[in-house]
Amino acid sequence: MGKSHRVAKVADRIKVVVAQALENRIKDPRLGFVTITDVRVTGDLQQASIFYTVLGDDEARANTAKALESAKGVLRTEVGRELGTRVVPTLTFFVDALSETAKNFEDLLDQVKKHDEEIAHLRDVAKPIGGSDPYRTPRAREAE
Repeated sequence: MGKSHRVAKVADRIKVVVAQALENRIKDPRLGFVTITDVRVTGDLQQASIFYTVLGDDEARANTAKALESAKGVLRTEVGRELGTRVVPTLTFFVDALSETAKNFEDLLDQVKKHDEEIAHLRDVAKPIGGSDPYRTPRAREAE
């Protein structure tokens, strides 16, 4: 079943509201440089999964996760105020593995490129086993 237009609009609005609240309202020093990458809302608007990325190392990610967890109530209140819906979705934060996936993909592409170069080099220096003309030539027919 496809995603309804209303659910998509609510998800987009939640993304904007949470990003603005993180920028202007949340003053937690543990909060790193956060980017909200995606929001997915269930069809009944009961739960919202918010995906984010953090610029920095593992410690910055861990600190930001703690800060988001502690600010969840304030963010949900802000979302409820801005949405004006009967039901305010429960917010759940997930670290988006987009940057790690992209890095792994780039590493795999580099490996494939290196293997392609090796194969091209082997093809360039390869010599046929049967000499310079490996194909059979028709024998001259004996006198008929």
